[in-house]
Amino acid sequence: MKKTVLITGTSSGIGRASVRYFAQQGWNVAATMRSPEKEANRGADSLGTLPNVQLFRLDVQDTASIRQAIADARAAFGGIDVIINNAGYGAVGPFEAATPAQIQQQFDTNVFGVMNVIREILPYFRERRGGSILTVTSMGGLITFPIYSIYHGTKWAVEGFTEALSFELKPFNIRVKNIEPGAIKTDFYDRSQDVLTQPGLTDYDRYVAVTMANSQQAGADAPGPEVVAKTLFDAANDPSDRLRYVSGNSQTRALLFMRRVLPLRWFHGLVKRVVEKGYQA
Repeated sequence: MKKTVLITGTSSGIGRASVRYFAQQGWNVAATMRSPEKEANRGADSLGTLPNVQLFRLDVQDTASIRQAIADARAAFGGIDVIINNAGYGAVGPFEAATPAQIQQQFDTNVFGVMNVIREILPYFRERRGGSILTVTSMGGLITFPIYSIYHGTKWAVEGFTEALSFELKPFNIRVKNIEPGAIKTDFYDRSQDVLTQPGLTDYDRYVAVTMANSQQAGADAPGPEVVAKTLFDAANDPSDRLRYVSGNSQTRALLFMRRVLPLRWFHGLVKRVVEKGYQA
């Protein structure tokens, strides 16, 4: 029987690549986004033209839209086997420059948005005694880099939340899995970023310029989102209780390995040499 996946945040990047990948593998795909009408207007490039793919409106901050998208996907495909929490964005810059609204928005999307989707799918998965919840977290949920403090706060929160959640859902045969990409070449480094600035606050400018340039270069040299789409597909088909799946290039895996084995002071020194390269206080 053909399986069905519901994916959030599919208008670009990892979400869009995942819709294509799952559809190519023969799955039914509920591709959700805040404005599906814009996607439908893309003509032949629209995800809605792919076989076994249907578009649904879903805003992770709007529980009514989540509930409706789940109901509509179930009606369209006869059920949902896997749900992928992918919607998110990154606020980047010095914490002091962040407004309360920017901090709230970062957590509303990356943390509470994930919780909203999971809360709405749980009654269905619990009743059918099965299902998989996949969440695109980040390498940044296990290690940190300069000028990403708010973003890291959300990803670390999701890592802790889902790890604990996996215990209480196991009796219902509901699997919880985190996919942790490193740097990936998507619009995360431009359109999807919210750059934190404050009029008159200039003391951080040189530091931000250097560290952001180094981070942008990492994104430019990174693999594309198809790498993560494949990891998501592998995790969706993994019947084990494995929680974490690293996705990206060899550098991603090396960084996570060094974070586990090196003293924190040594690892932070390594991060500074790479991300702060060219900066002098």
